[in-house]
Amino acid sequence: MLSFDVEEHDRIEAAVGLSVSAGRRREYADRMAAATHRLLDQLAAAGNVSATFYVVGQIAETHPRLVRAIADAGHEIGSHSHSHTRVHRLTPRAFREDLRRSVDALQQVTGRPVFGFRAPTFSVTRATDWAVDALIESGLRYDSSVFPVRHDRYGVSDAPRHPFWLEGEAGRILELPLLTLRLMGRNVPVAGGGYFRLFPPALMRAGLRQLPADAAVGMLYFHPWEFDPDQPRLPLARVSRWRTYVGVGKTTDRLNELLTRYRGRFRRAIDVAEELEDQADRLPRFRLAVDPAAVINSVYSPSAA
Repeated sequence: MLSFDVEEHDRIEAAVGLSVSAGRRREYADRMAAATHRLLDQLAAAGNVSATFYVVGQIAETHPRLVRAIADAGHEIGSHSHSHTRVHRLTPRAFREDLRRSVDALQQVTGRPVFGFRAPTFSVTRATDWAVDALIESGLRYDSSVFPVRHDRYGVSDAPRHPFWLEGEAGRILELPLLTLRLMGRNVPVAGGGYFRLFPPALMRAGLRQLPADAAVGMLYFHPWEFDPDQPRLPLARVSRWRTYVGVGKTTDRLNELLTRYRGRFRRAIDVAEELEDQADRLPRFRLAVDPAAVINSVYSPSAA
C-alpha cells in the first residue's frame, strides 16, 4: 500500500511553535500543491500506480482543485485530520469534532466517501487510546495510525506488525500499521518518511520480504514536501533540522526505483481493507488500553507480533 500524507511543510511536527510569516506559509502551500501534482504525474508515468492520499481537511477548503485532481486520478482520499494537530493535544471532544470536519470537507470536495484515517505524527498511541472509540464511532472502515516501533514522538512497539483489529469499548476498527523490519529482536521503522531518506533502500525491501504469505501487505508513507528539495528550510533546531532534511535530494529517484521494482503490486488502502474485512476472523485483535503483549486470539506467534 502506497500512501502520501498531504500537508504544507510548515505544519510538520518539528515546526510546532515556530513563527512562520503569512507569506512563507502561502509559499509552502503553493509548493505543497505543486509537489503533489508532480507526484500524481510520477505515479501515472509509472503505469497508473494507485495510492492513498491522507489529506488535511483544511487543504480541501484552500486547495479544492488539488484534492479533486487526486481523486479524479483514481487515488483514494483519506483523512489526515482537519488541522494537522496531534491527537495528544486535543480533548476527546475536540478530536471527534476535528475528525468530523475533515471527513465532511473532503467528501464535499470530491463527492466521494472517506473510508480511512491517519493521525498526524502517528499519534494514536497508548496515551491516546480514547481516540480508538472516536474512530469506531465515526463510521470509518479503517485506521492507519499505529506504528509498531519505539520512538520519542510516537509508536506502539508491541502492536502487531501486520493488519489487525484495533479494539475499543465501542467495538473494533481495522488497523493497517506502518511497515517495519524485525531485526535483532526489535522493530525497525522502514515504511517511508525520514527512514526512506536516511536508510538504504535495501532495508525497506527487507521489511517487505518479511511480510507473511497470508498477509502480504505493507503500508508505506511519504509526504509531498519530501519531494521538494529546493523549498525554503524552516529554522529548526539541529536534530530536528537533520531529521527533516536528510536525503531530500534522493527521494524522487528512490521513489522511481521503488515504483519500478514493485510495478503492478501497489494497492490503495481501501482495496486492501475490503479484502481483509472478508478475512475478519483470521486477523489478530489488539487493545491500546491494556498491558503490553495484549494480542488476543492472534493467528501470529508472539515473535511475529
